Amino acid sequence: MPSQRRPEPGLEHFNGAPADAAEAIVLACCGSRHWARRVVAHRPYPDLESLLAACDEAGYDLSPADVHQVLARESSTGLPPSAPQAAHTALAAAHAAYESKFGHAFVICLDAYRPDEYLDQVLAGIRSRLSHEPDEERAISADELRALVRSRLAHTMSEHPESDIAGAATP
Repeated sequence: MPSQRRPEPGLEHFNGAPADAAEAIVLACCGSRHWARRVVAHRPYPDLESLLAACDEAGYDLSPADVHQVLARESSTGLPPSAPQAAHTALAAAHAAYESKFGHAFVICLDAYRPDEYLDQVLAGIRSRLSHEPDEERAISADELRALVRSRLAHTMSEHPESDIAGAATP
């Protein structure tokens, strides 16, 4: 049941923004015009959970070609420059192997982990998922992509005052 609380300022701005500005906000989180248009078309949202549910639904409705297009726009996770060179080398090699096999960047949502666990989770995820068949990996990548978009959109709506969101709407 949707919350009866007043929406956060970012969500209020998103609900009231012109369609092209709202679409740009979603597009910055997901990279699919189809996905963004679908989410924007169902405004206004009473609360963040309703927006995120619509985001999930729109993601499930993407065709395999749409998902591939979004995955092609994603970039591989990097490390801070201060990380040891061996870590940079290992991560670059793992990403290269994954991208060579599947034709797109490795995506994983790391919301459940602490920043000091990110490298281990990415490397373990790539190692594990390299054993998948392409169809299985496309499905897992699509799930991870939906989780990433959900996380990005939640962050955009809750962490940015409406003036920042207004500025983000300009391509």
